[in-house]
Amino acid sequence: MAKKNKESLPPTGAGLVRYFEDEETGGPKLSPEQVVAITIILAIFCIILRFSA
Repeated sequence: MAKKNKESLPPTGAGLVRYFEDEETGGPKLSPEQVVAITIILAIFCIILRFSA
């Protein structure tokens, strides 16, 4: 049986997940400031809807 050429990674604790920076997802790229701004706008919108009826 031939050995596979794998990169050896250090062992981790049980149940911990490793995140690699090289892997990119296809989702939108948002800065932390944009996330905070969207959250505040959504909260204000919900408050306006709550008290408008």
